[in-house]
Amino acid sequence: MNRFPITLVLATDGSENTAQATRAAIDIARSRGSKIQLVHVWHDVPTSYAHAFVKGELRRQGRETLDEAAKRIREKGGTVTRSHLREGRTFEEAIRLCEKIAADLLVVGSRGHSGLRRMLMGSNSEDIVHHAHHPVLVVRSGENVWPPTRVVAGDDFSEVAGKAATLAANLGNIFGAQMLLLHAVPQLPQTSGEAVDAKLEDRAGELEDLLQQRPKTRVAAGDPAEVLLEAAREGDRPTLVAVGSRGLGPLDRLRVGSVSTRVIRAGPGAVLVYPPAGER
Repeated sequence: MNRFPITLVLATDGSENTAQATRAAIDIARSRGSKIQLVHVWHDVPTSYAHAFVKGELRRQGRETLDEAAKRIREKGGTVTRSHLREGRTFEEAIRLCEKIAADLLVVGSRGHSGLRRMLMGSNSEDIVHHAHHPVLVVRSGENVWPPTRVVAGDDFSEVAGKAATLAANLGNIFGAQMLLLHAVPQLPQTSGEAVDAKLEDRAGELEDLLQQRPKTRVAAGDPAEVLLEAAREGDRPTLVAVGSRGLGPLDRLRVGSVSTRVIRAGPGAVLVYPPAGER
């Protein structure tokens, strides 16, 4: 994706968990005249008592959530072209909507748990990332999260990593953010690593015009997720981490985890995840 995202979908539940995600969607849309479409997914509650009334009330509350979100966005200078109220599972309905309207970016909030709790718990945002065929921006709730002043992009020289870095550079340009291209290896080579350095510099050159400054590059030893997380925490500044998704199945994710899952769970700020190559 060399062009800037034109159609944004913001998933909202009306809670504080989506406040920073809403801010991110507004900032991105206002910077280039992009449009925002809202989606709220309500869940039926199995009950034999007054079921029709309960469903009607859930739909009413869902519509109020959308109306309030649209009002806040307009008050802050954003444009909402359409609001979608859907019933079902959040990740399934949000993804279906993105596919239907050919969205360029799906923006979602995260609960922002800290420490071990964030490492252990799953979330709707993770389900969306694992199943989405479109880029997803996950924005954690809390302070010092948005807007980013730094972008850290993991680069394993794959096609999907390149697309993630390109989109991240487009977003980083909005805020004048500095960018770091990071390549992780199990251990630093004892002999010359000039070939790897050259690949990173080539990628930096490709992104320079988009970012309007040349990204820095770094090769670091260690687990890719841990290397990215360590770099994201440097300087205690709002940082956007960008990764490409390998598209692991559920059993593989449970067994070994994925870089995107671990970064979303433990990352200090916003995370951009690009879907596996061939799915976008």
